[in-house]
Amino acid sequence: MNKLPRRIIMSLGGVLICAVSIAIFKTAALGVDPFQTFMSGLDALLPLSFGTLYAGMNLFLLIFIFLLDRHNIGISTFINLFLLGYVVDFSMEILAALLGAPSLPVRFVCLAVGVVTLSVGVAFCMTADLGISAYDAVAVVLSERLKLARFKLCRVAVDILSVVIGAVLFLVAGGRLSALPTIVGIGTVITAFFMGPLIDFFNRRLARPLLGE
Repeated sequence: MNKLPRRIIMSLGGVLICAVSIAIFKTAALGVDPFQTFMSGLDALLPLSFGTLYAGMNLFLLIFIFLLDRHNIGISTFINLFLLGYVVDFSMEILAALLGAPSLPVRFVCLAVGVVTLSVGVAFCMTADLGISAYDAVAVVLSERLKLARFKLCRVAVDILSVVIGAVLFLVAGGRLSALPTIVGIGTVITAFFMGPLIDFFNRRLARPLLGE
């Protein structure tokens, strides 16, 4: 049975889910996921638009992945590279129109939804095996190269490193310490420690069964 059409749909859906999830995280303003923490620090440091920075950094990571394991590069990788940032911006506009200035309980609901949906999106992209985002591929490559390390442990390590670098860049760029929790907060802690296991869970329980594996 040819699974390519189903894999393409799952891959495209995964990228779109990830983009909407990032917008939900930003709306919650309780700390973004680790890669977005890094990007926020870079955004504060460099006088470039977020879209340009996102594409540039992913291109840099893409070269790194290409040299180590090009198996992880595919259609989904390039969709993520060129499309995700714009979908995030569009989703942010919709959420702002719907929620306005959300209350704290609503922000916590957004945070919970963001964590779960982002994990589902990444799991879909990984299971479709048509390429994953350059950032997500880093943990995959490390887990394959370091035979003793499982994927979820490598993902936690990469996420924590991204958070630390992002926070340092934000402060070096002159960001106020009081504003730091909007990019490094409870949401960042949750994603740094639990997204690896959640992605692994949704890979096994949702994405692979949908693909018929």
